[in-house]
Amino acid sequence: MITIDQQQKLLLNVARRLTRKITVYAIGGTAMMFLGFKDATLDIDLVFENEKDREAFKEAVKSLGYAEMDAIKVYGVKRNIPEMFRLDDERFDLFVVEVIDFIFSDDMRKRAEQIHQFEGNLILKIADPHDIILMKCATDRMKDKDDARKIINSTKIDWDIIIDEAKKQIGLGKDRAAFDLGYFLETLKTRMNLDIPIGVLDKLFLIVEKQAKEKRSKRN
Repeated sequence: MITIDQQQKLLLNVARRLTRKITVYAIGGTAMMFLGFKDATLDIDLVFENEKDREAFKEAVKSLGYAEMDAIKVYGVKRNIPEMFRLDDERFDLFVVEVIDFIFSDDMRKRAEQIHQFEGNLILKIADPHDIILMKCATDRMKDKDDARKIINSTKIDWDIIIDEAKKQIGLGKDRAAFDLGYFLETLKTRMNLDIPIGVLDKLFLIVEKQAKEKRSKRN
């Protein structure tokens, strides 16, 4: 596990080895630590705007002794899995724009209002809690459900933001966004007794139903 202090030191060490300024977005447990939802995480999850920035970051972490590892062992055979680097118990998961079945969209970037700078070259923007919940359903692991539970129980959720983003993800080509989100939230409601408004699930169901009708009409 990586503590808050360890995370800060790691990012500072990486920043000192960057040769130019880059901006990166913290998601998952990393973002949750900056937002105060948890004290430790298994890995540092980051999203880059382009491959060039990820390459620069990779060179910096490799200079610290981190070695590349097989992401399939952690994420399984999924699309858009990260490049992963590990040293002892510390791990970086590095994505570029796409995080499994979701795109880190322009609206997600705008909502990442909390900003931290490490030295002169590393600008870290923290994903909004609503977007963390949305991306947690991409992997659908038990720890992701537990993280979503912590966020929902710790802050006021504007469910319209999450539903609207699911619609936008569909517009970006991520057809399963509403279905996966609906299944994830229903699981949280039924198995973890979370207070997910039934109206939220109804709205997601209607989106999925509309998608199905549109597909049928195209076939006919």
